[in-house]
Amino acid sequence: MHGIGMAADGSGGSYVFFSSSGLPPRGAGRDGNWTHDVYVAHWSPAQARLSKPRVFIRRPEAQEPVSIAQASTGNIMVTFEDGWNTPDEVSQRYGIYSRALGPVRPYPVDVKTGGHSGHAAAVGSRFVVFYSDDWVDGGGVDNLGTGRGVYVKTYDANGAQMNFVPVAPRVREWWPMIAASPTRALLVWQQYVNGQTYARLKAAAFDPVAGTLSDPVVIAPHLQYYTYSAAYVPAIDRFVVTASDAAGHGFAQLIDEDGAPVAALACMPSTVREAGIAVIGDKAFTPAQDGRLLELRMSASSIVLAGTQPSPVTWWYMGSLGLVRSASRLHWVSLSPGGLQEVEFDLDGMRPATAADRCQRQQTAAR
Repeated sequence: MHGIGMAADGSGGSYVFFSSSGLPPRGAGRDGNWTHDVYVAHWSPAQARLSKPRVFIRRPEAQEPVSIAQASTGNIMVTFEDGWNTPDEVSQRYGIYSRALGPVRPYPVDVKTGGHSGHAAAVGSRFVVFYSDDWVDGGGVDNLGTGRGVYVKTYDANGAQMNFVPVAPRVREWWPMIAASPTRALLVWQQYVNGQTYARLKAAAFDPVAGTLSDPVVIAPHLQYYTYSAAYVPAIDRFVVTASDAAGHGFAQLIDEDGAPVAALACMPSTVREAGIAVIGDKAFTPAQDGRLLELRMSASSIVLAGTQPSPVTWWYMGSLGLVRSASRLHWVSLSPGGLQEVEFDLDGMRPATAADRCQRQQTAAR
C-alpha cells in the first residue's frame, strides 16, 4: 500500500482513495514488479468504518502513490505515478472526475512522461500538481538516488493545463508535497546534500492564477529524508508543516500565504513519514513515530505542542489521514502491510504534553 487521499461527496461524507497491490496487499508480483491499483471507499460521520473498498483504476504495473485534490466546483483530481504503458520507466498521470465520481477528463492523461512522486491540491477552481522529474543514481536513502528537479503545473477544474513553472529544474531536489489555501499553494520539497545522510527542507508559495512563485527558502537545514507533510489551517489563515530532523526529533512551522515562516515549534516527538495532518479549528493532529497522536495548537503567530494520545495500532510509513467525525472525535485511516487500519480517537482524552515531549529537561525542585 502507498498513498491515500480524500474528497468530499457533497452530502457530509467523504471518498477515501488509496493505492494497494490487492486487498489485502499481496506485495510484488513473481517478476518483482509492483502492481498497485487505485481503490475508493466511502465514509461518513455516521459510519463506524469505511465502506467496502472497490477498485477505481486498475492497470498492469503500479499506480501509486495516489494523491487527491478537489476543486471548488466539486470536481476531483486523481493523480499518481504510473508504470503502465509509458515510454519512460514511469509517468505522472491524472484523471478528473465529478463529485459523483463520473468521468470529466478520465485517466490516463499525462502530467509528464517520466514524471514521478506527484502530489496535488486545489486552489479554488484550479488544480495544482507538484511533481518531480528524472532521476540521479546514488545518494539519498539506501544510496538509491534522488529526483532531478521539481516542477508545478496548474489545470482548470476540467483538467485543461493553464500554466507550467519549473520550481527547481534539473537539480537534485525531489519528493514534492503540497497544501492549498483559497488563493495560494504551499510547495514543500527536499534538497540533496552531497555526502550527507540528511536533506534540506525547502518551501515556496505558488499563485496559480498569476503563475508566480515566491523565492524558495530553506526552512530546515537537517531533514530526515521524506519525513514531512503540510496542511492549510483556515481558522488562522496559515499553512502548517510538520517534519522530523536528522537527529530524530520532530518540529513544526507555520508559514503564511507569501511563503514566509511566521512561527516555529523547534522540537517535539518525531513525526511519521507520509502521515497526514488533520485540522480542526486552530488545532492540528498528526502521528508520532513513538506510537502516539500529537495535538498542535496554533494562532496566526504561534504554535505549541498541546497534547498526545497513544494509538492502539502501529503507525506505518505508507500514508494515513484523519477524518473528522466531530469537534472531539477523529477517525484515522492508516495504510499498513496487512491492509487498512482504522482507529478512533476521543480528543477529550488527550494528555498534556510533557517537558520531555518538547525536548526540555525536567527541572529538579530545590532541596
